[in-house]
Amino acid sequence: MGRIYNAVLKFLREDNWRFSEIEGMPAIRLGMSGRNGNWLCYGHAREEQQQFVFYSVCAVKVPEEKRQAMAEFLTRANYGMVIGNFEMDFSDGEIRCKTSIDVEGERLTSALIKPLIYANVAMMDRYLPGINAVIYGGVSPKEAVAQVEGR
Repeated sequence: MGRIYNAVLKFLREDNWRFSEIEGMPAIRLGMSGRNGNWLCYGHAREEQQQFVFYSVCAVKVPEEKRQAMAEFLTRANYGMVIGNFEMDFSDGEIRCKTSIDVEGERLTSALIKPLIYANVAMMDRYLPGINAVIYGGVSPKEAVAQVEGR
């Protein structure tokens, strides 16, 4: 489909990831199982923009009455995060972890893709207990981040 998409496919195959291609799009999807839960991941090659973006999508949507608290939790989690960030859609409560790279004028390689994907799934797995604590446990956003980050 394109240079960026082909580089992503090459990496995923070489690194033995189980994934499926999304028909008609330069995109892939895969299921992820971490220590703290399961979720879906999507990778999208934005060929025209010369970018690759990878998402981990939380399996649980935040109920409307918890979205303000979750926004605070995600803002606190994002502070100091170097690679990637969390985001939430206020309209439906979907939480995603996003990592991306712009390779304008350069070539996307497996050495660039690997840390982008690995950091993404590690962040989602690390912060899932805090997400669940805010939604289901009545834990404050500040305390939930402190628990996750070991403070």
